[in-house]
Amino acid sequence: MATTYKVLGQVHPTLNTLTTAYTVPASTQTVVSTITICNLGAGPSTFRIAVRPAGAAIDNKHYIYSDAVVAPQDTQTLTLGITLGATDVVSVYSGSGKLSFNLFGSEIA
Repeated sequence: MATTYKVLGQVHPTLNTLTTAYTVPASTQTVVSTITICNLGAGPSTFRIAVRPAGAAIDNKHYIYSDAVVAPQDTQTLTLGITLGATDVVSVYSGSGKLSFNLFGSEIA
């Protein structure tokens, strides 16, 4: 099995829209080691992060962060080590439309 370390996803979601940041490819396992949330706006903003097994429809049980706050012009770095299987989805949400999300980790195929 080969391991590839990479940027898994980069998104700048629109205001109040749950957006797919990363989907695990078929026949692959992934470890999301770090997620950064950068607030590009002049005011504080909330964010949400959800992990949807096998691309399931969103449910409250999928959220690992809900309405957490990022200060203006600040970045939060989350070191998580989330393990994902094929077709699992990481979704993100911005309460202001001013947040940028970056996911870093490794794919094992």
